[in-house]
Amino acid sequence: MRHPVIGLMAALFVGGWMTGALGSPAPQTSPLYATPPAGWNNTGRAEISEGWPPDNHRMLRNVTAPTLTAYLPDPARATGVGVLVMPGGGFAALSIDQEGTEVAQWLADRGIAAFVLKYRVEATDPDRTAFFTAFMRKLAGGVDPKAPIPGEADATTDGRAALARIQTDAARYGLDRNRIGVLGFSAGGFMALALGVDPALHPAFVGDLYAPVRPGVVVPANAPPLFSAVAADDPLFGKVTTASFDAWRAARAPAELHVYARGGHGFGTRRQGTTSDGWLDDFYRWLGSIGMTGKLAATAPRP
Repeated sequence: MRHPVIGLMAALFVGGWMTGALGSPAPQTSPLYATPPAGWNNTGRAEISEGWPPDNHRMLRNVTAPTLTAYLPDPARATGVGVLVMPGGGFAALSIDQEGTEVAQWLADRGIAAFVLKYRVEATDPDRTAFFTAFMRKLAGGVDPKAPIPGEADATTDGRAALARIQTDAARYGLDRNRIGVLGFSAGGFMALALGVDPALHPAFVGDLYAPVRPGVVVPANAPPLFSAVAADDPLFGKVTTASFDAWRAARAPAELHVYARGGHGFGTRRQGTTSDGWLDDFYRWLGSIGMTGKLAATAPRP
């Protein structure tokens, strides 16, 4: 017969796992737009969720209806800090867990409210093999960080709308309006950098994972602090590892750069036994250094 205390502990553990951390609300998903934005292009294609190699992590494709999912911390641990999390995927797919939900839950467990954006991506072949073959062939040819990328404009529009909504609803989420930042991966990193220099939004900080600054991005002197991280063996952007950091430094804006020896592209929360496995800890320490992890941290006035 199972001991009743063990049964109670198991129930508490399962309950805590289902809601993220003990005391944390369950993630809440809502449509990004109340009404379709101008230029909305919904062809009626079905959204696809599928596993990708090498570890079968979940990817989303053919997203036409963007959503925002809130991962809120236990009120007892809440810091009033928030972050918009934008996964990558070349604007053709979304690495929704390794660069989205898992990151958001990790931050929420540490008192930081995180919001995962499922943004619009380009239409792709519904057949998994056909899509994956074409996608990998495209990547094998290299990515020009200066060339336009199909789908980027719509995705960035979604990013701006998401950040503006979080800022507007800050009080409802228990957030300090002046302590809401952005964190993006690869394609999402392009978006984070664009939002970071938008004077109408001016997030409190910018996290850029393996994405260089895009053409036309002008970094002002009052740009928010930047955290940039990439692996030196990144096959896509390894040769431009310092581009975002250099742009911030040239503008005399605060910036920190981490170049991990190995990790490849898109490491996210994947455990590979490399130093890139610790990027979230590095990011969290950096947030602390700019006053974004404690309830009583001072914040500079907005420009």
